[in-house]
Amino acid sequence: MFFVATFAQTAPLVNDNPNAAQFKFETEVHDFGTIDEGPKISYEFMFTNVGKEPLIITGAKASCGCTVPKWPQEPILPGQSSSVKVEYNTKGRPNSFNKAITVTSNAKTKTKVIYIKGTVKKAEVFSAPVKEDQGPVE
Repeated sequence: MFFVATFAQTAPLVNDNPNAAQFKFETEVHDFGTIDEGPKISYEFMFTNVGKEPLIITGAKASCGCTVPKWPQEPILPGQSSSVKVEYNTKGRPNSFNKAITVTSNAKTKTKVIYIKGTVKKAEVFSAPVKEDQGPVE
């Protein structure tokens, strides 16, 4: 028997440039705590470019469709701050959640993962009281 192994070359996860842009997030995990089911909730992950070159975010992808990230489209210059805003739709999603958002950029560490978590409290279903038939009206 003869086996051939091939390996795909992938982009390095670390940029070797010593002057590369670099994220410094104020926090990498946000806990919403316990929240009611129904509304969309959001959080802004604030960061600063602590590198020596402009930081260019090329994308942000959430671990599911219920979480939508938005990121700055313009380069973030060294020393400047900006944010990645993450919106989570709680409707129809009671229980605990822990969602990862992968941010891709030209930074020293090319991918950075930030997280949102919390517990969605199931919405109570209210029904109108039923009137009992009180018989014929006289």
